[in-house]
Amino acid sequence: MVLFGSGDGGPRTLGTTLVEDLASRGYLVVTIDHTYEADQVEFPGGRLVRALPLPAKLTPKVIAKLLAKHARARMADMRYVLDQVTALAHGRPISGKLPEGMLGAPDASRVGALGQSLGGSVAAQLTRDDTRVDAGVNLDGAYVGPIAVRGVTRPFLQLAAETHTRESEPSWKSFWRASTGWKRELRFKGAAHGSFTDLQPLLPQIAAKLPNVPLADYVGTIDPGRSVAAQRAYVGAFFDLHLRGKPTHLFESPDTRFPEVALIP
Repeated sequence: MVLFGSGDGGPRTLGTTLVEDLASRGYLVVTIDHTYEADQVEFPGGRLVRALPLPAKLTPKVIAKLLAKHARARMADMRYVLDQVTALAHGRPISGKLPEGMLGAPDASRVGALGQSLGGSVAAQLTRDDTRVDAGVNLDGAYVGPIAVRGVTRPFLQLAAETHTRESEPSWKSFWRASTGWKRELRFKGAAHGSFTDLQPLLPQIAAKLPNVPLADYVGTIDPGRSVAAQRAYVGAFFDLHLRGKPTHLFESPDTRFPEVALIP
């Protein structure tokens, strides 16, 4: 089973391109919208809760405070969802209508955490703090809160845009130094921050009709199809290795199928 969290303020659906591939590999993927942050969240019974407005002045200090607040709330959300899915796995009913056959169906014995941007930082924190989580993946997110200096001891994969490095992002450098378990960093040549979301396959199609869209600012110059294929291959292989024990060579040396991807020591 894999839990997925999007970037700050983003909907859970913005990771569909990647999580649907994990689902096709046989993983139960639980995607999460965070209340007051996602545009709207619907609760059992039909109650809708919309996102809170952002502060009028988004100074660096205000942004840092907001991200820290969101990270704490997201951690509570992720743990709650994991509690609920674990209850389902043990045959205990939970609130809300469920698809037929779900009770007792999830396998919560091996769990992965996956997230993009702030979701990646929270995935790391969850991997460190919750013993039920066996491995985690961060898709180009800076680390927020204590995880930045404490690191992780369980297997962890970090995917990076071309200009996002341990030199340019202080939280990456401290996190990497503190992390003592299996770890790998992969840098995608030509990728930007939005390359690790559904913007990667969607925005180039929109830009073909609207030429003024600053495409490279959002998803870089990497070929969209190759970017998606590489992300699916590496994230899938990572979870196969650490949740299923399935060997792979992908993390030991460069793969000629994905020349855009560099393995960073």
